[in-house]
Amino acid sequence: MMNGVLVVGGGVLGFCSALALQDRGLTVTLLDEGAAVKPASWGNAGHIAVEQVEPLASPASLRAVPGRLLARDDALSLPLRDIRHWLPFGLRLALASRPDRFRAGKAALKALVAEAMPAWEALVSGLGRPDLLIRDGHYVIWDTGDSAARGLARLERGDHGTARYRPLTAGEGADLARLLGRVPAGAVRFLGSGHIAGHDRLFDALRGRFLERGGVMLHGRAVGLPLAGGRARVVVESGAELAPDMVVMAAGVASRPLMEGLGHTVPMIAERGYHLHTHPGDWPADLPPLVFEDRALIVTRFRDYLRASSFVEFSHPDSPPDRMKWERLRGRIRSLDLPFALPGAEWVGCRPTLPDYLPAIGRSARAPNLLYAFGHQHLGLTLGPVTGRIVADMAVGQGRGPAPFDLSRFG
Repeated sequence: MMNGVLVVGGGVLGFCSALALQDRGLTVTLLDEGAAVKPASWGNAGHIAVEQVEPLASPASLRAVPGRLLARDDALSLPLRDIRHWLPFGLRLALASRPDRFRAGKAALKALVAEAMPAWEALVSGLGRPDLLIRDGHYVIWDTGDSAARGLARLERGDHGTARYRPLTAGEGADLARLLGRVPAGAVRFLGSGHIAGHDRLFDALRGRFLERGGVMLHGRAVGLPLAGGRARVVVESGAELAPDMVVMAAGVASRPLMEGLGHTVPMIAERGYHLHTHPGDWPADLPPLVFEDRALIVTRFRDYLRASSFVEFSHPDSPPDRMKWERLRGRIRSLDLPFALPGAEWVGCRPTLPDYLPAIGRSARAPNLLYAFGHQHLGLTLGPVTGRIVADMAVGQGRGPAPFDLSRFG
């Protein structure tokens, strides 16, 4: 028998859950696969996206899909080789995009995202590292006058949660013009959002605090969730079977086969993203993330490096990467004439995405000692600390968690 809580997954959700559980006085062990290729928690754009309160499963997104697929160089792709994965997902997404379900999903997501920045501030304060969170907003930039007009109209109609946007000041416009070598056709600055100082800095701090508090790290891959006496256990690839008092499943895309093996329905897909990573060079250290909306591109300056991220590829975790996407990403950087040193280090990773674009957070109906927190799509980093709090609340109580995020919604 293994005392305490076993958290499966060493990403941001796993560590935030582990620390929140320790806050409640629980003994915690964290099982980390230690993959050679770092997962989505390390590969994201570092953006704390408090403005993203509308699920991407929406009537507007659904209407835009045909045009995006026919576009010559759009960031959305549905590889034919993976049709058996994305077609069933797409049908569920279409159902989740109905106006009534979109409105309900938005209400649930907006309430959760509203707690994201306070939870982040509490996290970095508790770590003694307020420098890890940079609350400087972000820019949205358009290439042409027409796209700027359309983009501004969308912003005026949209809901941005706790964030707001405004025109650039003269100084901001001048800084941006110096970087780009031209005055952009249109740009706004969002306030209220932020980004992390760096991925390794953040995870070193999370891991350090976890171990300092007596946490235990195990390295291995979970391959099964057998039941014994109505309680979940965890089988590791080495053959070892762990029997903790409680299990928290926070393993991203790897959560799906484990939870489905227990009888849950988890229609999650690997929504892959690609990035290029390089040294910061001449990129201004105080410039917030830049979103080039017409190019579906975000460039973030971290303390020690520069990262350009793009693409939404509905695929499978084991499918080979599309190397042309990195070339297309380099082409976008060159066409914008950005001071981004190429070729850059390549990365591809999987955003764990459910068809309604809401996370899965709850307690298993199959095993009362099994909690879960995964499927946060583009918002895993944003929602890590607040999700960790919810997990810890469930662990010390008897609740199932927020009803809109329970896996039972998938039948």
